[in-house]
Amino acid sequence: MNSLAAFTLATLALVAVPGPNLIHIITRSVQDGRRAGVVSALGVETGTLLHVLVAVCGLAAAITDHPLAFAVLRYAGAGYLAHLGVRALLRRPPLSTAQADDAEARPDRRRLLRVYRDAVLVNVLNPKVVLFFLAFLPHFVPTGLTPAQTRTHMLVLGTLFLAIALVFDLCYALAGAALADRLRGTPRRDRRLAYTTGGIHLGLAALVLT
Repeated sequence: MNSLAAFTLATLALVAVPGPNLIHIITRSVQDGRRAGVVSALGVETGTLLHVLVAVCGLAAAITDHPLAFAVLRYAGAGYLAHLGVRALLRRPPLSTAQADDAEARPDRRRLLRVYRDAVLVNVLNPKVVLFFLAFLPHFVPTGLTPAQTRTHMLVLGTLFLAIALVFDLCYALAGAALADRLRGTPRRDRRLAYTTGGIHLGLAALVLT
């Protein structure tokens, strides 16, 4: 099996398992609807692209080699997830299902931009993703390449990873939107959903610090 095929199979196995990014996409899709879920998927994979570029340029190694920089990234990531969790807990749910459906049908551009920004930052500020790409991409690069060829090969692999992950992200976003139809409906259900979403993000914040 060549390195590209092995990389594709490894990527499929990894992205199929829900991690913090997928959980964020699902919760956003459940809470705010299909469009928000799709925008979150695009935001997460924008973050993936940034991680790939950081790994290709050698900045990922520089971050992990400096404990202070890595600690700042770790606490910033945990803090932002905690911020999203608290924001979800304090959010006022729609008074009715009709209002929720109306918000989904007429999405506010600023709201979607905020959804996109949240997803980008959730991914970019996750130090474990930095470590992942630093270890994962070079493992599938053939030996004997020049530095330029190595960077090009890593960029191709990173782009392939991004494309596969985006397909899975979109599937999870659509699944979350379908699940929302069953979870929403009454003020009590909406409040329970907000508590669940907030609790999940707070749990992810704690996970980043472990």
